[in-house]
Amino acid sequence: MTPAESRALPAPHTEAAADSAELVSYRTPAGLFAGPPALTAPTTEPAAPETPAEPEAPTEAEAPAESAVPTRARWRRWTRRRQHLAVGGLFLLAALWVTSRIWLDPSGRVASLYTGDPAQVQFFLAHSVRVVLHGEYPFYTEQFNYPDGVNLMANTAVLALGIPMVPVTLLFGPAVSFVVLVTLGLAGTAMAWYLMLSRHLVRTPLAAAVGGWFCGFSPAMLSHASWHPNIISQFLLPFIVWRVLVLTRSGKPVRDGALLALLVAAQAFINEEILLFTAMACGVFLLAVLAQEPARWRAAWRPLGVGVATCALLAGALLAYPLYVQFAGPMAYHGLSDAVQDYGNDIAAFFAPGSPTLGGNQRANINLAPNYSEENAFFGWSLSMLAIGIVVWLRRELIVRALAVTGVFFAVLSLGERVSWWDRELITGPWEWLVHLPLLDAVVPTRFGLITSVVVGLLLALAVERAWALRPADRRTVHVLTAAGLAFALLPVAPMPLRMVSRPPVPDFITADRWRAYVGPDQTLVPIPVPSMGNTHGMRWAAATNLDFKIPGGYFLAPRNGNTGDAGRFGGRPSGVGQMLEEVATTGRTPKLDDRQRRRFTDELRHWRAAILVLPVRQQNAEPLRRTVEELVGPGRQELDVWVWDVRTLTDRSV
Repeated sequence: MTPAESRALPAPHTEAAADSAELVSYRTPAGLFAGPPALTAPTTEPAAPETPAEPEAPTEAEAPAESAVPTRARWRRWTRRRQHLAVGGLFLLAALWVTSRIWLDPSGRVASLYTGDPAQVQFFLAHSVRVVLHGEYPFYTEQFNYPDGVNLMANTAVLALGIPMVPVTLLFGPAVSFVVLVTLGLAGTAMAWYLMLSRHLVRTPLAAAVGGWFCGFSPAMLSHASWHPNIISQFLLPFIVWRVLVLTRSGKPVRDGALLALLVAAQAFINEEILLFTAMACGVFLLAVLAQEPARWRAAWRPLGVGVATCALLAGALLAYPLYVQFAGPMAYHGLSDAVQDYGNDIAAFFAPGSPTLGGNQRANINLAPNYSEENAFFGWSLSMLAIGIVVWLRRELIVRALAVTGVFFAVLSLGERVSWWDRELITGPWEWLVHLPLLDAVVPTRFGLITSVVVGLLLALAVERAWALRPADRRTVHVLTAAGLAFALLPVAPMPLRMVSRPPVPDFITADRWRAYVGPDQTLVPIPVPSMGNTHGMRWAAATNLDFKIPGGYFLAPRNGNTGDAGRFGGRPSGVGQMLEEVATTGRTPKLDDRQRRRFTDELRHWRAAILVLPVRQQNAEPLRRTVEELVGPGRQELDVWVWDVRTLTDRSV
């Protein structure tokens, strides 16, 4: 469909007649709120009525034209479907390009920094297999951090992603499932925003594609792609936003509230933090609209109130038990670890390109974000200036002003407790007063920048739509200038393949099931060094067997010292010997040991119900680690590609 054909339509698409109450009109505000003022475009004067003419019988030449109308409508729909398929294919190719280096060897390659997050996600994917095949309890597990266990509802166990991926995990392993989720998360989010925008906000396919592209492949999304598929899997968010806006003018608010509740419940099992962000963004946007035109509230409050109440009741019923487990169940905690609670963006981060982009420089960004997995701004100078220019150009439009307020509000919150410029602290940020509020105490503030990224994507879509609708003498020049402006702004933040490094393979001792001769159902296999936030290889070993054996320790969030209800921290109860072995693995220095340390290690092994200790032969500093363990429990023996210490006689409580 050409732009000229698109402008001739009275509604965004021919399907508008099917359910006009759920479509956004291009020229009236009924799409977001019922009311007379324009929201998505300035209103135009109505045309003078024409004098009705006498009806004439159709001529023979006109008859075929009338019969061809359904054919033309079908052709337009088919053309639109092909457009959607083409755009979806482009997004999928882009996602494959971004993840190309990990696709080369999913099991043997990992992000160059912070390898713990991929191992944790793979562990959760293996847990989903046990939920489906063995009926295991989905919200809590003892398969790691044994015997205390881990509250999975409080650790984003991605059940809504892991359960559909069970066939892939069974056939190819959790490492392949991980990269599939990253690829589909990027492409699916971009496609979801494209479909929502093309149907409910803009007419021009290019405008919807540009907006969807940035929402799916923004620098913030690329930053999380290496580590957090649960954060980049935002394909439900456009539809949640759409259903919220539908409630403001719904004729069936109970039905629409129920539909919204189902989306909310599904998103809660992908990532609750992103769901909270979406709810906050919808609230700020609606308040920004009402502050400018309070008259809209008279038509919107009743259906919105009924729909939100219905959503709260139904979603509350669906999520009541999982949320109870999360906040009051075993190993529940309150508030995030201090290590991440004060993560915030530097102001300069909004004007620098992201590390995984064409114009990005990892070294230049080192002091602008908490770490490379949390680059939640990084638009670059050109895109930042373009976004500001779009707001100034389209400032007469209500939706643009409301989007600008929303984007700035969350950009300010993303600065965290201390506002800084190029790592120089300037003033205290507003997050200082919000961080201790319920729910917000479990939020990483820098991630509020993800909302600002979506706002920029919507502004880009609106700007392209308005530029395409201009009627100057030379339309081609306007189109060329628009394309040049987009290239100038988006090229520096164009996605590049994610950086990867090789990682040790899962030992043959594990993949060949040789461990089964030692480890019983109520015993643990103890990887050396003991699994922790910085040593997650043992979690990958367990995930490769679909968690057929238990391990102590691991990387997760839990209450401090294992006391349910305490503030959160990374990891379980501190292990003195575990920390000592981690230091040996890092430095290669063998410590001097005494009988007291040997007794302490034996007590910890008994607490873990350890059956065997396993040290890969190719482990970093394997020889110092082997000597240290031998001083603690005696000599081991090499079996395949690992050193094994059978400690069942030490840990058997009946002895």
